Amino acid sequence: MKPPKRWAVPVAADTQHDLRLLPAAISIWLGTLTAAMFGWWMALVCGVLTALAAIVVVVRFRGRDPTFFAMGAALLVCALVMAGPLAIRLLRAEEDAVRPLAVRGDTAVARVVLTDRPRPIRGAGFAGMQAGTRSVLLSAELDRVEVAGRPVASTGRVLLIAPVAGWLELLPGQRVTATGTLTPSTQGTTLTVAVVSVRGPPGEVSGAPWWQRVAETMRAGLRKACEGVSEEAAGLLPGLAIGDTSALSPRVEREFLAAGMTHLTAVSGSNVAIVCGAILVLLRAFRRGPRFSAVAAGAALAGFVVLAGPDPSVLRAGVMGGIGLLALALGRSGSVLSALSVAVCGLLVYDPAMAVNFGFALSVLATAGLVLLAPRWAEALTSRGLPAGFAAGLTVPLAAFVVTAPVLAGMAGQLSLVSVVANVVAAPVVAPATVLTVFATVVATFWPGAARVLVALAEPEADWLITVARHAARAPGAVVPWPGGWAGGLLAVLALVAIWLVFRRRKSRIVLAVLLVLVLLVFVPPKLVAPAWPPGNWAMVTCDVGQGDAVVLATAEPGRAVLIDTGPEPGPVDECLKRLGVERIPLLIISHLHADHIGGLTSVFEGRAVGAVAVGPGRAPSWAWRQIEETTRRQGIPLAELTIGQRLDWPGLTIDVLGPHYVTQRSADQQNGTAINNASVVLRAATSAGRVLLTGDVELAAQADLLEEGDALRADVLKVPHHGSRYSLPQFLAAVEPRVAMVSVGAGNRYGHPAKSTLDTLAAVGALVTRTDTDGDVAVLADQGGPVVSRRRR
Repeated sequence: MKPPKRWAVPVAADTQHDLRLLPAAISIWLGTLTAAMFGWWMALVCGVLTALAAIVVVVRFRGRDPTFFAMGAALLVCALVMAGPLAIRLLRAEEDAVRPLAVRGDTAVARVVLTDRPRPIRGAGFAGMQAGTRSVLLSAELDRVEVAGRPVASTGRVLLIAPVAGWLELLPGQRVTATGTLTPSTQGTTLTVAVVSVRGPPGEVSGAPWWQRVAETMRAGLRKACEGVSEEAAGLLPGLAIGDTSALSPRVEREFLAAGMTHLTAVSGSNVAIVCGAILVLLRAFRRGPRFSAVAAGAALAGFVVLAGPDPSVLRAGVMGGIGLLALALGRSGSVLSALSVAVCGLLVYDPAMAVNFGFALSVLATAGLVLLAPRWAEALTSRGLPAGFAAGLTVPLAAFVVTAPVLAGMAGQLSLVSVVANVVAAPVVAPATVLTVFATVVATFWPGAARVLVALAEPEADWLITVARHAARAPGAVVPWPGGWAGGLLAVLALVAIWLVFRRRKSRIVLAVLLVLVLLVFVPPKLVAPAWPPGNWAMVTCDVGQGDAVVLATAEPGRAVLIDTGPEPGPVDECLKRLGVERIPLLIISHLHADHIGGLTSVFEGRAVGAVAVGPGRAPSWAWRQIEETTRRQGIPLAELTIGQRLDWPGLTIDVLGPHYVTQRSADQQNGTAINNASVVLRAATSAGRVLLTGDVELAAQADLLEEGDALRADVLKVPHHGSRYSLPQFLAAVEPRVAMVSVGAGNRYGHPAKSTLDTLAAVGALVTRTDTDGDVAVLADQGGPVVSRRRR
């Protein structure tokens, strides 16, 4: 009698994957997902349906095929869990007494136990508010809660949104008392019953567990060791090693997203595989057996999970990556998929909220893709003569991209077309940087000097990753828009299926090639014949830097230009200057010290020479003045103050200082936003395209003072004050009589800029209005008939 055939999928000549537990994992995931979206009763319905299917399979194959019998038994167990404990748990959370109080917006005093580390919420700078972390997000379990002095029975989970002061230093396991406003949770029918908007510092703070204190000491040691490297590398290295992105530059974060490399800054299976793999290699070099090595790697994994933090994403990565790595270390590679299925089931039972977590889906799908697809594709490429190492390096990121693309498309509403190439180029340095930084974290507490050396050795690898992400993000068409949400994810799945079906047949591949040629013929020629950017005779460019200002004035010398303001954050102004080919800036003028005008200051110095920085008489807000002083001192360039009547000359460019006339006598700490705006430096520039009036953010009072200038205000081009806000005097705009009015404004800004009344007034005086939120970078060109506008569309 022949033995029963095993249900498996071959992925290599000598490797098969056991898929018996896969249907159970899929069923409990789908059941929990639908229950989280529609209500606890869906867990009961899915459990009953799964149980019926499992009974059919068990009865059908009992005594005939052990493989399908085991599959049915696993399905039955998951069905009972869904219909029983999971459904009851979700029902209790859905009917929790705190939920109706959150709908009413009541104020509560809650005693909670923190379950993860505070996650900083960064905000862009605006007006007098400095960019950075202003609040934190914390997950916690309710111990007790009181509303209007009355206790409320609840043991659910809450999400705390709290100020930085007093909350950023807290650790998991600590008990704190929080007072704040309850609002409904947006996580559907999960264990999180409310969101608490906390006011003030935490109260009655208990001590943290000893292992959490040790982990925080190690993290602090790593941050201290990173102080000796470049700012961007210092922010990236903790993210690579332990997922700590609190110091990661927003610019680097944005570039990693565009390049499809954000997974490198989040703890994932690859992190724990690298760490535990290094331990295994080291122990086997000393001839330790596989069991001892696996136990040691498991201990290292447990310590790494505590170090990275006990939030769900870290637990997910630890369970999945750790089980898979240890299974391979024990010589049982065929059990990796079974271990992944067990991990999925266990994690979803532990925390049903993971079913709707994008990070959970990405981790599971990426692991499955690396197990099922990457080895088969690598074997296929190797059989065609490609070196094994190169084949593996290519297929791993490709498999990860293919299986995660639908989730990424639905989550972000865009797809990175450079992800595979960027990750292939970045891959060789990821493991060395991670290992060096983790070792630096371990030794930082008792040997800081060695930690600094290890971080210094990891700095070149971090710089390489930043360089790869930066160039990948700049590539034309690096990111393409895609429908977001469920529809976008399903559309991406259909697209991948269609591509797979096409590549299965030779004739279909020929048809696809013809279609690609036709697409290239339709879309590429317009790109080739479109006017190059920048235009050769540009005199002025308003850079698209979001909700802020950055204006470039050309001189008669190629590559040399004067810059006025730097936008709200590093990156956009640097990209604009690169597109314009500006390598030398004899003078950088800051109109006033609001965050949306100085936020990009540091990136201006990247790869170009700056002669000096000039400001007006304003010194408010004080944090911005200190930042400018520190930056110029670090760069070793002079810091000057402009005065009314001053003239600045360069070949092909002359600038006269017209304001500010309005200067308040209040101290820097007493000045409000309007006073700071009215203290903006006002400039009149004579360019090859005519006269340009640059007004900063002057409002009504300063505009009224400027009317005294009379004919001196007249200009061909006006940089509209304050992003086109409604605080614009019609008399002032009429006095300028601009032929072109340029509004520097961010798309979808919350201030309503530009105001319709201001746009109507500009149209009434006959000005052509341009906007960076719709036009992108806008250039003014010299022409015999007057200024001509050229737009670089978004």
